Amino acid sequence: MHEAEPLPPEETETSVYRGESGSASPASPGDAGGGCRELWRVAAPLVVSSSFFTIQMTIDRWMLSHQSSAAIAAAMTGAVWYWTPMALLQYTSMYTATFVAQYVGAGRYDRVGPAVWQGMYFSLLAGLGFLLLIPTIGPLVRWIGHAPEVQELEKQYLECLSFATLPFLLVATTNAFFSGRGETWRVLVTDGAGALTAVVLCSLWIHGRWGFPAWGIRGAAWAVVGGNWVAVAVGFSMMLQRRFRDQFHILRGWRPDFRLLRRMMRYGLPNGLQYGVEALAFSVFLVLVGWLDTVSLSATSIAFTINAVALVPMLGLGQAVSVLVGQRLGADRPDLAARIVKTGLFWCLLYTAATAIAFLAFPTWLGRQFRDPNSSVWYQVEPLIPLLLRYVAAYCLFESVSVIFSSALRGAGDTRFVSAATLLTSWCVMVVPSVIGYRHGGGLTMMWTFATAYLVVLSLVFTWRYRQG
Repeated sequence: MHEAEPLPPEETETSVYRGESGSASPASPGDAGGGCRELWRVAAPLVVSSSFFTIQMTIDRWMLSHQSSAAIAAAMTGAVWYWTPMALLQYTSMYTATFVAQYVGAGRYDRVGPAVWQGMYFSLLAGLGFLLLIPTIGPLVRWIGHAPEVQELEKQYLECLSFATLPFLLVATTNAFFSGRGETWRVLVTDGAGALTAVVLCSLWIHGRWGFPAWGIRGAAWAVVGGNWVAVAVGFSMMLQRRFRDQFHILRGWRPDFRLLRRMMRYGLPNGLQYGVEALAFSVFLVLVGWLDTVSLSATSIAFTINAVALVPMLGLGQAVSVLVGQRLGADRPDLAARIVKTGLFWCLLYTAATAIAFLAFPTWLGRQFRDPNSSVWYQVEPLIPLLLRYVAAYCLFESVSVIFSSALRGAGDTRFVSAATLLTSWCVMVVPSVIGYRHGGGLTMMWTFATAYLVVLSLVFTWRYRQG
């Protein structure tokens, strides 16, 4: 693993890896650790928690697909454009977990509370500031230039979804406190409560039930907002328990610490930038697909939604790898950190191989779950889905390698390289070639070929970086 610059919490300290106490984390007894049991103790709740999000998103898209093909296309493109700035903010907040993990690994529990509070301050300012982007949504949608019926739905979805940013970020920070300490079952409880609430609200607000009006795509967005505020309430109620207040200075550490905040931003912003850059690249990719026609955009949206079944649980496993790498480096055990990475890679490849087989074996059945019986263009959308799922099956194994190795690098503080590699490969391998190909008459398969090539190249770059030592 590349030996990145350490994460010092104060200017007077050399590293959070070696605090004044010099004690190891209770999670790192002796020489044991780094195997399947330790990984899954942390990862299992995160994987299930990520699966909640997948289930919520899939049900949301499934309900919208029964309204119209334009609705599911708009929800996909709207979500991706929302995710472009949101990814930068959310993964910056989530990087609080690495600071928590390394402070716990170094036995410096008094620094955990202040780190969490700096993450809270960032989340509050960023969440409120995000609302200032709402006036730009109309011009953005017009610039994207999709079909008129899709444009109106995209605008509605993005405007409502903007109000989910603040609770999204607050949840990310409270979850960072739990996941950074390895108590990930609390993340499961928090995210599960939010996802369950969002699914219930979707069923009420999309089609209009129990006396509620049928809000359609706006109901889907407001359901996300409501679900995340429920998650905030659950997460805060657990984090403010007395034993956490006493041991980790949860309340006593409330004061702004600009030196610590600056260091968290120094490493957290590049971490968020990786996801923001990637989201922007895929946003441009979807714009190009939408310029082809609505049929291609609808089929791509369905394929990406199905792809989330493979991707999102991997992100939970990757988060566990990042946390455990941070804890092991905090305890000055890089050997165990490397073992964790190998274990995570094995399980990630095993899972994605199974999903790839499912994508190849049942593509028509998977696509038909999003069938719009009232659509006059579904007969054009349906044949494209098996084709696109072949691309998904081809790249998802490489995507799993990318998730694990990039998570390991982030846990070691190597966030700048991860961001730079994502920026260069996404634009040089996927976006720019897709733009050139589109202008020369290229079609859907050409664009998906470039997207697949990007994920393959990125996995090779992260593998090379990790193997540098």
